[in-house]
Amino acid sequence: MSPMISREPTLERLATAQSLLLTPFGLTETHLSRALSAIKAHQVDDADLYFQYTRSEGWSLEEGIVKTGSFSIDQGVGVRAVSGEKTAFAYSDDISEASLMDAARTVRSISSAAQGRRVRVPTRKISPSRSLYAGIDPIASLGSTDKVELLGRVEQLARARDPRVVQVMAGLASEYDVVMVARADGTLAADVRPLVRLSVTVIAEQNGRREVGSGGGGGRFGFAYFDDAKIAEYVDDAVNAALTNLEARPAPAGVMTVVVGPGWPGVLLHEAVGHGLEGDFNRKGSSAFSGMIGQRVAAKGVTVLDDGTLADRRGSLNVDDEGCASQRNVLIEDGILKGYIQDAMNARLMGVKPTGNGRRESYAHVPMPRMTNTYMLGGSQDPQEIIASLKKGLYATNFGGGQVDITSGKFVFSASQAYWVENGKIQYPVKGATIIGSGPESLKKVTMIGNDMRLDSGVGTCGKEGQSVPVGVGQPTLRIEGLTVGGTA
Repeated sequence: MSPMISREPTLERLATAQSLLLTPFGLTETHLSRALSAIKAHQVDDADLYFQYTRSEGWSLEEGIVKTGSFSIDQGVGVRAVSGEKTAFAYSDDISEASLMDAARTVRSISSAAQGRRVRVPTRKISPSRSLYAGIDPIASLGSTDKVELLGRVEQLARARDPRVVQVMAGLASEYDVVMVARADGTLAADVRPLVRLSVTVIAEQNGRREVGSGGGGGRFGFAYFDDAKIAEYVDDAVNAALTNLEARPAPAGVMTVVVGPGWPGVLLHEAVGHGLEGDFNRKGSSAFSGMIGQRVAAKGVTVLDDGTLADRRGSLNVDDEGCASQRNVLIEDGILKGYIQDAMNARLMGVKPTGNGRRESYAHVPMPRMTNTYMLGGSQDPQEIIASLKKGLYATNFGGGQVDITSGKFVFSASQAYWVENGKIQYPVKGATIIGSGPESLKKVTMIGNDMRLDSGVGTCGKEGQSVPVGVGQPTLRIEGLTVGGTA
């Protein structure tokens, strides 16, 4: 038996991408160069080809039985030309030399007449990339019967936890995503991206009142991650949330101090400041943070990062969707704005380097600057001390959805789990609290930062201009002054 020859991971991913995206369709790197040369025969600033193969699977359980199972395969290529700040884009789910050349001729029309000169084919260069997760197919990491059994186990555990649990819904999703990028400058890049997620939702009932709670998580790995301990943790989160909400009273309203818990509540940061720090909004001057680099935008001690380089995380990428290696970008350091997150086009127009944040939902979408894992670093205070410091106010430990107006920086959030605190002691859970504030203002009102920074469990999806991408968030426990709480009381 001959020994296995292991290849450098970047080359390994490139080989995987070629075997799925080029070879079956009779394409080679020469065809890619030819298509890019056809675009560059017109005066363009940038061009790229984005090939993608995605296989995804989903199972969902309700009322004790697996009601739906879905499986899909999608593949295609997106062809883009950029001239100044204009983008021309064409895509096809038919990968062939004919459709590639057709798309190339379509997008080059963004630029005026042909240059009438020979286009030099740039030297091939492999984009440097990271190795943050294994290039496995997670769908194949567990058999169908075992997946169904896993969901059944979630149901049994949840019902055994408390007799008030009347309904359990559980879902298991997995995706095997292979992408390949060829850029006008000769750069070739590829990534093999596994993604799994387990979600649990329970409904508990008591004296005719019904409340819901949820839990779950995932990341870029196989199903082995969901061992018995992890499943029990997700079930506990869901059941505890539902039972807590059964005891919840209407939330008081008004302007008050809010203590925000660690982990997933970092979604507040994602909405309140993350979107406002994306390059496109700042280049156009439409963000509340436009033109503020080097200025104080947050309280001392507030350091915010967007980091696509964390191993196995849902929001991480070996390379972004334009072939740039992901980076650890410090956006705000000790309260001072340091930079924005950039894709290639906005970076070029702003005279800065791309930050590895060019992302797209699929081959049928254009890239734009998007977050990866956005989080605030921890401070030195004990979380218990932070709660104890609260004379009267809200302690929010979990959030539902939220949204932000980029231009004004105003955000609205619904707290799915929160408590009323008086004289430093948690009094009772409350429901129906919405938190309203301004991103730039609320960061300046952070007065205490906990030493308990943690990332979310791996459930985040971010929407922007109709495109959704997986992301991560995180933060420590924070005390924020003067937020408006819209209550139900």
